[in-house]
Amino acid sequence: AFENFIKTCEQLKVIENDTPDHIKSFIYSLLAQNVDARIFEIVSFSILKYYYFDQVVYFGYDLESIEPENLKLFKTGRTNANDGGIDFVMKPLGRFFQVTETLDVKKYFLDIDKIEKFPITFVIKSDDDIPILKINLENKAKELYPIQKIIDKFMSCIEEIINIPVLKARFDETIATNNLSNILNEIILQSKVEFNIDDD
Repeated sequence: AFENFIKTCEQLKVIENDTPDHIKSFIYSLLAQNVDARIFEIVSFSILKYYYFDQVVYFGYDLESIEPENLKLFKTGRTNANDGGIDFVMKPLGRFFQVTETLDVKKYFLDIDKIEKFPITFVIKSDDDIPILKINLENKAKELYPIQKIIDKFMSCIEEIINIPVLKARFDETIATNNLSNILNEIILQSKVEFNIDDD
């Protein structure tokens, strides 16, 4: 199945100049709740990498040395790795991203706990609205933890929630800046690494 996925990506790469709508539809189809978790993580990374790619922040140790720097997103390893809940990291802001398909509040709080309650963004394989996802997480937390302060502390560590509709919107914004080819190439590259597929 994974080899067929790679072949499909390669086929789309060959015809990408002729049928960009076909490529868009293909990538949209990978942003779904029934897609393999590893593929969802790869596609999410590829979209977000080029979504942040053109965004600039200004850094410097003093006013005279402030320089512009593009946001860069890095994948920290293989999918489903036991790496403390860090799937992607962003330079230079030091933002952490965790991709998940579950709404198990224990897992969310465990990921937060592993990184000493450092703020983290969750990319959730869900079509539910973000306010609903937050309410569901908090309600499940109340069933487990009797102290509201503990719940508030953990919830405050969730820097952002990115769901499937947000990913699709960011994908649309990114391809509007002519990054469709870059996204597809990144999906192909990361998939080959993930599934140990060598080029002939």
